Amino acid sequence: MKRLPMLAARLCAMLALALLSWNAGAFELADLQKQLRAAPVVRGHFVQQKFLRSLPQPLTSRGDFTLAAGKGLLWLLRTPIAQDLRIDASGISRRDETGKWQALPQRAGAGRENQLFLSVLAGDTTGLQENFDLELSGEPNAWQLALTPKSALLRQIFDIIRIDGSTLVDRIELRETQGDRSVLQMTDAVAGQALTDEEQRAFAD
Repeated sequence: MKRLPMLAARLCAMLALALLSWNAGAFELADLQKQLRAAPVVRGHFVQQKFLRSLPQPLTSRGDFTLAAGKGLLWLLRTPIAQDLRIDASGISRRDETGKWQALPQRAGAGRENQLFLSVLAGDTTGLQENFDLELSGEPNAWQLALTPKSALLRQIFDIIRIDGSTLVDRIELRETQGDRSVLQMTDAVAGQALTDEEQRAFAD
């Protein structure tokens, strides 16, 4: 009879381990996309670092951002220079001294790169699956998404892209085949439901 409590304890421990294993595998790409799409607007600060093999120190820039679903990204650089950029499906625009947005020249294939950047930042797993093999690990509050390029063209540029997040995207790392890498850290990011009047004008102009 003494063995029954021990057997019951073992069965409970095995059941707990089974439940933990099931929960760990329950967070899937569709869940991640749903979680990230629950925030139509995301605002925060960013620190972007470019690590080049030819330089001893990374190139660092800082600023603020607003990511709006279906509209694009406002990328407001504050250091080392002040510059307001808007990135959307049509390309990249810069705000001039008069407050007007001017489209920047684009090279061939830039539109695809812009859309890829927006998909990475927004965690658009459906769009990313067209170009990458995706591997998701973790749980809703602490996850990592690894992107391995599918096409020969992208494999010439990237070894891998890693996205870390919690409720929102927190960090993006791009490792290039030539040895350089970029790290984008999103800080104090908060979700919103609507754009401000100023943001609406910036996307509408």
